[in-house]
Amino acid sequence: MAALTPATPATPATPLQFSGLDAEDITTLDDSTAPTTPDGSSSFSPNLRPQDDDAGYLNVSSLSAALAAAAPAVRNVCFIGAGFVGGPTAAVIALHNPHIRVTVVDKDHTRIRRWNSKHPPIYEPGLNDILRVVRDGSTATKGDAAARQPNLIFTTDVATCVREADVVLIAVNTPTKERGNGAGSATDMAAFEAVTAMVARHASPGAIIVEKSTVPCRTAQLVQDTLALHRPGVEFQVLSNPEFLAAGTAIKDLQHADRILIGSSNTAAGHKAATALASVYASWIPTERIITTNVFSSELAKLVANSMLAQRISSINSIAAVCDATGADIDEVARAVGADPRIGSKFLKAGIGFGGSCFKKDILSLVYLAETLVLPEVAQYWRAVVEMNEFARNRLVTRVLRCLNNTLTGKKVTVLGFAFKKDTNDTRESPALDIIHALAKENPREIAVYDPLCTAPQMAEQIGRYAGTDVLKSNGGPVVVYTDVYGACHGSDAVLITTEFDEFKNGPAEVEAQLEVSSGAAGKLEGTPDNQVVSADDSAAAVDGQLAASLNPVPPCEEDCPECQAEEDSAADKKNDEPQSHRKARLDWTKVYYDMNSPHWVLDGRGVLDISVMEKLGFRVESIGRQSGLARKSFPPKNYR
Repeated sequence: MAALTPATPATPATPLQFSGLDAEDITTLDDSTAPTTPDGSSSFSPNLRPQDDDAGYLNVSSLSAALAAAAPAVRNVCFIGAGFVGGPTAAVIALHNPHIRVTVVDKDHTRIRRWNSKHPPIYEPGLNDILRVVRDGSTATKGDAAARQPNLIFTTDVATCVREADVVLIAVNTPTKERGNGAGSATDMAAFEAVTAMVARHASPGAIIVEKSTVPCRTAQLVQDTLALHRPGVEFQVLSNPEFLAAGTAIKDLQHADRILIGSSNTAAGHKAATALASVYASWIPTERIITTNVFSSELAKLVANSMLAQRISSINSIAAVCDATGADIDEVARAVGADPRIGSKFLKAGIGFGGSCFKKDILSLVYLAETLVLPEVAQYWRAVVEMNEFARNRLVTRVLRCLNNTLTGKKVTVLGFAFKKDTNDTRESPALDIIHALAKENPREIAVYDPLCTAPQMAEQIGRYAGTDVLKSNGGPVVVYTDVYGACHGSDAVLITTEFDEFKNGPAEVEAQLEVSSGAAGKLEGTPDNQVVSADDSAAAVDGQLAASLNPVPPCEEDCPECQAEEDSAADKKNDEPQSHRKARLDWTKVYYDMNSPHWVLDGRGVLDISVMEKLGFRVESIGRQSGLARKSFPPKNYR
C-alpha cells in the first residue's frame, strides 16, 4: 500500500533575510496597545503603481523560476499562537515538509498540554490524524510504510523557539476593542503588539517575520517600526500571509487552498523573503495559486474578502424577510439568482446570520478604517451589513414568541447547536449565544442546550460569561446544558435549530462517517509528484493498515487530566470530550415528536429540514424565508418581521 514520505531529521536553523509572524490566540504578554489608525510613515510603503515583470512583484513565472533556482532554505518555522489558525496550519505545513521543524508556542499552558495529548483543544475534521503523524511519528514496518520522525512540537518556551526560527509567524487573537478610542469597531492590537515586541527582542538577525493574524491595513509598518526600535541596525523583512480558513473545513482549505497570499515590500530583499515563504507552501500548493502583492494590499485583501462574504449572507437574509412577508420561497429565489454566473450560488443560504471570530470583526475593522480616512459613506455601508446580521438573529426569537402565544413562562425551549457553524467546536460570536440570552429574559421554565461537538463545560462557561452565570441552572437560572439530544428535547414546547449540523436533518440515513483524514489530510504519499494533491481515498489508505499500526503511541495524559476525568464522569456520553472519535446518527424526529408538548413547534433557523416531511410527522415548522404548508394554505401570509 502507499505510505507517507519518510521524514528527515530537522537540521539546525539557517537564518534568512526576512521574518514572518502568525498569531491566533496567545496570552497577552504586556498591557501595551498598538495604534489601529492607518496613518504611518511612508518609508515602508512599496510602490503602489502597476508594475512590469522586471520591477513589480513576483508573478507566476518569476516565482516558479526563483523557487527552481535557489529559494532560501527554510529549516525551522515557529508559529506564535496555538489557536484555530496556528494549530491546524502548523500541522499541515509539518505534514508536507518533513524536513522542516515546525514549532507552535503559546503562553497558555493548558492549551499546549491539550495539543500534546489525545484531547486537542479544537476540533477540525482530519486534524487528529495529521497530528498523530507529525506530532507522534511512526516506526518502520515490514511493508512499504517507512518510519517518520516527529517534526511538529507544541511548547510554552516562546523565547527559545523564536530565537531558533528562520520564519516566525504571528497567529495571535486580534479581537475588536471593547473600550477606549474606537471601541466597538477598531481592532484590539494589544496581544499582537506585545508578541511583536517579544519577537523583536529574540529573533535571529535576518529572520522572516510574518503577519498571519488578521490585522488592520498598514500594520506591517507597526511591525517594522517595532523591530527597528528594539533592534536598531538589524535587518528584518516583514511579510503579510493572511489565512483564508473556514471553521469546520480548515484542513480541506489548507490542503486544497485556492490561493496563498503573500505580501512583501517591493524590494529585492522583500522578494527574496516572499520566495522563501512561498517555498514552504510550494511543497503541496501549485505555484500558480501563490499570489504575491505589496504588504498593505495583502492586509486589506483579507478584510475585504471576509467583508464581502458576510455581505452576501446579510443580503440573502434581508431577502428572506421579504419572502416571509410575500409568500416567496428563499430557496427558490437563491437558486434562480445563484444561477447567474456573475453572482454564483455560494453564501446564499438564508438563516440566522453569520458568526465566528472573523466576519463581524473584520467588517468592523473595515468600518473603522473608513472612518479614520474620513469616508463616512463607506463606513455606513459596511456597518449596515452587521446591523442586518443582528436583525436576522432577532427575528428567530420574535418568531419563537409568536408561536408560543407571546410568552415563555412555564415553558421549555430547546436549542440545538451551540457552535457558530457545523463541524467545529468554535463558539466565538455564535448566534446561539444571542438567542439564549434573549430567551432567558422571557422567564422560561427551561432552556435546554445541546451540541454534538461542544463539551458541556465549554458551553456552560461560554453562556455564563456572555449572559451571566445567574442564567445557569446551577445558579437558579433556566439554562441546562445536555450531553444527550433526546433529553434536551424531552418535554420541550419548541425546538430551535441554530447550527446546521447534519445530525439535525430529518431522514433515516446516518451521518456519513467523517474520516479523521479529510481530502488529502494524510498528505503527499510516497511516489506522488510534487504539487499533486492526493485523493481522499489515497490519504485515508495512508493512515490505515500498516501505517496506522506503526504510529507511535499518543503521549499519555497525567493522572489528574481534567479531560479524562470529564470522560469518566459523563455517563450519558463517555466520549463527549473527545468528539473526534465518532459522530452520531441523524436525529430520530419521530422520537422527538412523541416526547414533545403539543403543538410540537420546530423553528429551523438554518434551513436544514424538509418541511413537508416534518409536517407529515405532525410538527408545526417555521423556517427562515421558507413557507410551511400551513402558511401556504393561509396565503397571503402575515406581514411580520
